[in-house]
Order: sequence, then C-alpha cells, then structure tokens
Amino acid sequence: FNQKMLANYVPIYVMLPLGVVKNDNALENNDGITKQLKELKAAGVDGVMVDVWWGIVESKGPRQYDWTAYRILFELVQQCGLKLQAIMSFHQCGGNVGDVVNIPLPQWVLDIGETSLDIFYTNRTGNRNEYLTIGVDNQPLFHGRTAIEASLITNSFLKDYMRSFREHMSDFLESGLLIDIEVGLGPAGELRYPSYPESQGWAFPGIGEFQCYDIYLKAEFKEAVTNAGHPEWELPDNAGVYNDEPESTGFFGSDGTYLTEEGKFFLTWYSNKLLIHGDEVLDEANKIFRGCKVKLAAKVSGIHWWYKADSHAAELTAGYYNLKDRDGYRPIARMLSRHHAILNFTCLEMRDTEQSAEAKSGPQELVQQVLSAGWRENIEVAGENALSRYDRAGYNQILLNARPNGVNREGPPKLRMFGVTYLRLSDDLLRERNFKIFNMFVKKMHADQEYCPDPQKYGHWLDSLERSNPKFSMDELLEATKPLEPFPWNKETDMSVGGALANLIDKLISIFI
Repeated sequence: FNQKMLANYVPIYVMLPLGVVKNDNALENNDGITKQLKELKAAGVDGVMVDVWWGIVESKGPRQYDWTAYRILFELVQQCGLKLQAIMSFHQCGGNVGDVVNIPLPQWVLDIGETSLDIFYTNRTGNRNEYLTIGVDNQPLFHGRTAIEASLITNSFLKDYMRSFREHMSDFLESGLLIDIEVGLGPAGELRYPSYPESQGWAFPGIGEFQCYDIYLKAEFKEAVTNAGHPEWELPDNAGVYNDEPESTGFFGSDGTYLTEEGKFFLTWYSNKLLIHGDEVLDEANKIFRGCKVKLAAKVSGIHWWYKADSHAAELTAGYYNLKDRDGYRPIARMLSRHHAILNFTCLEMRDTEQSAEAKSGPQELVQQVLSAGWRENIEVAGENALSRYDRAGYNQILLNARPNGVNREGPPKLRMFGVTYLRLSDDLLRERNFKIFNMFVKKMHADQEYCPDPQKYGHWLDSLERSNPKFSMDELLEATKPLEPFPWNKETDMSVGGALANLIDKLISIFI
C-alpha cells in the first residue's frame, strides 16, 4: 500500500437484494448468494448491506422472533470475508420507488390497524399508508387498550426488536463483522414522511402530500396552535394532491401559504416532529448497542425534484423544511451528532443535466448542501445511489461526491465520505461488461489502492459505541437552520472510470461481440 494514498480510500459496500431473505424466513438461494458474494469479494468490495425486516423476523406474533435465516446469511457474509451493514427495517417493502418485492408489516400489527386505522400515516383525504405514524410515539395508554396495542403505541416493540437483535447476533457484533447499524426511521428506512407513495398513485415529479391527518397528529397540532395563541389555525387544506406542481396549489405557489406566519408555524411543527422522532428512536438504539464496536447510522432521502423551485415543495411535504433562506438538513445533522451517528444520503449518482427541466431538479446542489451540513456538524457522512446505474457517468458522479476536492497524494483529502453503498446486487450488475466497469469503480473508490482489510489504515477507528451526548434543546437544533455556503466541489472527479471515448469503445465492442 501507498500509505499516503491510502488516506484517500473510501470503502465501498453493495446492497443485497430486497428479498434475499424471503417472507417465509428462508434464504432465497444459499448457493446463488454465496457465489455472488464471492464475486463481490474478488472485485475488492469491502462489504454488503442488508435489510433486516421486522415483517419477517416477528411475523408469527409480538415478541416471537426468528433470526434463523439472517444468522445463516450473516455467516455466509463472514465466510466470504466481507463486512456487513445491517438496516433495522421497521417499514413495509412495496409501494416505494424501487420496491420489487412485497414484505408487509407483521400481521399482528396489520390486525391492530384493522380496528385502529389511525396508527398509520394519513393524508388530508383520509388515505392511509402502511407506515406507523409518528403520532403514536409516546402516546398515553388509552382505556381499554390491550398490552400489545400499548407496546405498539409506545414504540417498545422497536426497542425489544433491537434488543433481541443484539442478543441473537452478539457473536457477529463481537467478531467485527457488523460495522454499522442503520436504524429505520420511516418509509424506505428514511427519516421522512411517506409523502410520495407509488401505491397511492404518486408519479415523479409530483409534489407529494402532507401526512399528518391521523387523530394523533391532528390533536397534537391543535394543542400546539392553541398554546401559540392561534387556535383558529388549521392543518393545510390547499396544498394540492400527490401529482400536482407547486404553482397549481395555494400553499406552494407564488406568495403561497408557506410564506405566511400560519404556514411557517405549520412547517416548523411538521419538521420538528420528524426531528424529535429521529432523536428519540436513535437514543433508544444507542442505549441498546452501547458498548458494541459498531456505529449507528440514519438515512435521509434525496428529494431532488422541485429543489430549484422557490417553495421546495416535495421536500416540505416529506418533512424537510428546506428553503433558500432556511437549511432543513443541518438540524438533522446536529441531532445525529449527539448519537455519534452517520448521516447516510442518497442520489449520489445524479447530475442536474440528466433530469427533466420541468421538475426543476437539483440533485448536485442538494448533495452538496446535505454533505456539507454533515461535515459542518462534525459527523461522518455516507451515501448511496438512488437508482441502479451501470454507466461510467453515474460512477464518476459518485466518485466526485466521495471526494469533492479530489485525492491528496500527500495524505488525507480535504473532504472524504465515510463510505458509499452501491444499490444494488443483481444479475445485471454481474454481467461481464457492467461488472468490468464496476470493478474499475471499486478500484477508484479505493484511490487506486488494493482492497485494505484493516479500516484503521485508512483512518476508520471502530471504537465501542459511547452513550449519546446530552439532548439538544429545540432552539439549539433550530439554530442550525441558518443557511451557510456549502463547501466547494470540483467539477469532475480526478479518479474517473472513463468518459465519452470509453463509452464509445464499450458500445462498439458490444455490437461486435
């Protein structure tokens, strides 16, 4: 190894297929997944990421855990010499962008939902998502509620699930196989509201809808406005529907409600609820995994459409109160800092020029803003691509974001992501031409160095997880909404996997072979 260049090394992980563990709690194909893991190892990949589905592990009943299939999978990963990122996936799979399998919430939860519909997120017209609303966080035990319902409403099921994971996976935690645990905080595991569900007809680039019309959140908002001296204020009724454009609504249009005192109060309350939820769940996760040599992580969604519109409508409906004069992401990074958690962000592969002009997308500026927010709050930032890509342009954009100011041949670069996870392992990725380019991408992520099995050599120290720092006040979190200029980015990566000429050669070869 060149020790100076090794300081530029960014580890690369690969997401395993969503259905690698089937709904019946068995591996999809032991021999097949083993073969694929070995191919990834041969390519120099550092590790893999896997969703650990609540709907599979606890499908038989509350607190009836079955970790058998995941233990077999973890053993296969370990035998192949790869590291592992585990996602505590408390959401359903199906109805989100990229969902190719259907993994519901545990049936016992859905049964409660049959009679208690308001445990699920609800839009203004009463349509419900199969995601538990944050309105149930810390609700009192209502008269007549069963013990199971009470555990659901107080989120103790989530704590018990993570405790069981630690207990049953303790050998993997102690061996160093698991390097981080990403805590699911919402739909697709992301800290956001389910504002753009494909299952309800949303299509890109719709602005989405606010999801705060269940009885719990409605009651909380009513209490909040009353305490603020404005009992006449109501939840928005002019914010449009899923596939609207901002200007077609009274809320997001020019001089819209979002600019009024009432609109600002609502958006602050709506986004603060998300911050509080993330903070409380991560605090519980920290208590459970404290002492383990593992990092916690939380995922933030890359909502790039309408980023260049004044109202940032799609971000606002998802709970990211982000405007030109208000940073919606640095408060999240500040909250994560108290838990020593990694901020994991998406859409690293996207360029503005690849998006339709009508959507006013700004993925490059968004990535720059969010990663800068993390670095300014002194936390580690990681990321992934939002959509599967096998082309050089996509890989080059990820490489640029991984080291925005390029490599430093004399030591650590100015800016470096903690890691990148590639979405996702598939037969398409492993096709000869695609996998050849992917191999080059892995080498460039490693700054042209060979695979390094010792993370300490490239500056990653995996110490025992410490207890979370004291809680920030809401005022302290909201101080971080003050907009700051993002760090500067180079125009192109200095570790390219090839450009237009290489693409042309690839195309010619594909024609004649």
